[in-house]
This record gives sequence, structure tokens and C-alpha cells, in this order.
Amino acid sequence: MKRTVALLALGMLAYAEPQVSPQRIIVNPVPTDLQVRVWVDRDPGKSGNPTYQNGEAISIGVQVNQDAYVYLLSIDAGGEINPILPNPFDEDNFLRGGETRRFPPTGARYTYTVSGPNGQNRVLAVASKRRLDMGRVLDVANDYQPRVQGEQLGRVMAIVVDPVPDRDWTSDVAFFVVGRAQPAPRAGTLVIDTDPQGAQVLLDGRSIGTTPMRIAVNPGRYRLEFVLDGYERSGLTLSVDPGETVHVERELKPIASVLEFYSNVETIVYVDGREAGRTKKGYLRLRLSPGEHQVVALAPGYEAFVANVRLRGNQTLQANLNRL
Repeated sequence: MKRTVALLALGMLAYAEPQVSPQRIIVNPVPTDLQVRVWVDRDPGKSGNPTYQNGEAISIGVQVNQDAYVYLLSIDAGGEINPILPNPFDEDNFLRGGETRRFPPTGARYTYTVSGPNGQNRVLAVASKRRLDMGRVLDVANDYQPRVQGEQLGRVMAIVVDPVPDRDWTSDVAFFVVGRAQPAPRAGTLVIDTDPQGAQVLLDGRSIGTTPMRIAVNPGRYRLEFVLDGYERSGLTLSVDPGETVHVERELKPIASVLEFYSNVETIVYVDGREAGRTKKGYLRLRLSPGEHQVVALAPGYEAFVANVRLRGNQTLQANLNRL
């Protein structure tokens, strides 16, 4: 069964004494070749200050450039210090040079869960070439509960590092915020219609029905597309705010169909009462919109040819004109 280790993270600076800076507390003033890097799973590049809610799982990444013992401490927004590695479920805190490790590791018997007051939090990693007495850190930290002030935290850290030569330890810090859970946003509404109606509607690539239609959606940005046989596929991108009703009306453009017209004599061809062209060697290619059309072919000395056609895609029409 997995156990949960509460992560009461690194936020002691909210109550720190002005004369004690976080850099003085966690940075070794003596140059050292030993390096450690720590980060949280939502900010592996350490470029931001990600937010977690109380009760959410969190994992921590650590990397060292030399063999070292790594100790992880969390300091929450109220200044409370909690060692989180090693812990009763994982005492293996030794890393080889160049090794990257994630805590909790895969298959661990425990998890890290965010807990504590809202605000700025930190995870502090201390890497040492020698083992440190973390029990003494706990004792001193508990003496100063509920909050560890800046100078007091400095003394806590001094207990950690004093027994180790300056060049044999170093530290790094990862930041994150514990925030309040936000209420679920109110849904918005899409009212959708097309001309002609009956078009299939795709919302972010997923079919949601045919026009006309009305649908509730979560606030956000969406891609709408319309599909109807005989008409060009079209779409648009829109945003819906909480509680907003967005009306979408779309006129669909017919896909041009090709009518290949053949005749036994040279003719003038009319489509829907308008001249559309003249045959050449008994052939004329016409691009027309889908739907019903009347085609009339005239040639001197021949009876008129009249045909009603319904175009859906490409078609051919053969006209045989009879002499008068």
C-alpha cells in the first residue's frame, strides 16, 4: 500500500527577518565544484512558478554532477520546515555523479502530496559529499514551531552544513505556489445555423450534430467546421466566455460541378436562359453549381434540344439534334 508524504513546501520567506536573505540561507558562499539541480514536475525547465492545489500529487527531480547525498526539505508559506527525503519509506538518497532521479521513483511505496497554507512555497535540495544529521534539523525546526523566522532558519541550516567542509556541499531551490481551488467556470452556449440547413457540424474535429442546433460548451477557444454534400467545407475559430451565448450563421458555397456536353452538330448552349458557350467539334465543358439546371442547345436548321439536369458532381450530357 502506498503512503502519502505531505509536502509542506518552501515558503518561509513570507516571515523572514529583513536582514536574512534567502540567498544567505541556502547558497554556499564558498565556490564548490559540486552542483545540484532541483525542480518540480510542472516546471522542469525552472522558468516559472507553477501552481498546485492542496491535495494534488507532486514529484521532484534532482540531478548532481558528482557523487553526493541529497536531502530534500520543503518550506511552506508559513515557514514550516519538513524534510521529505530521506523519509521512512525511502532512505536511498545517494546519487551518482551525472545521475538524474525523480522522487518518488517509479514503483515507490509512497507519494508526495501538496499540503499546507496557500502562498509561495519552495523545495530546497542540499547535496553533500558526506552524510548529514537530518534528525538534528527536525529537532531544531520543531523547537521553533509554528513558524521558523529568518535567523532561526539560518541556525537550522548551519546545523546541517557546519560538520561538512564548505567545498563539500551545495544547494538549489525550486519554487511553486499553493493556490486556492477555483470554482468551475459557467458554461457558454453556441447557437449554430447554416444556409442551406442540414450541414454536419464538427467541434474541434468531433461531430456534434447537424444545423440548426444549440449546444452548451465550456468556456474556451474552439474550431467549428461545416460539411454538406455538394458544398465546400468551411470553418471558423471562435472563443466562448463564461455564460456567453454565441450565434454562428454560415452561408455555404456550392461546389462547382462539371457538365460535359456533347452534340452531333455545332450548337450554341444556354443554361438557365443564359448563353453558356458554343461547342467545338461537338464538345463543350461547363462548370455549374450543383442542383437543377435547364440546358438548351440551338443550331440553325435543327430542332432545339432541351434537357433538365440535376447536377451532383461531374456528369455528361449527350444532345442529338434533329433536322427541321
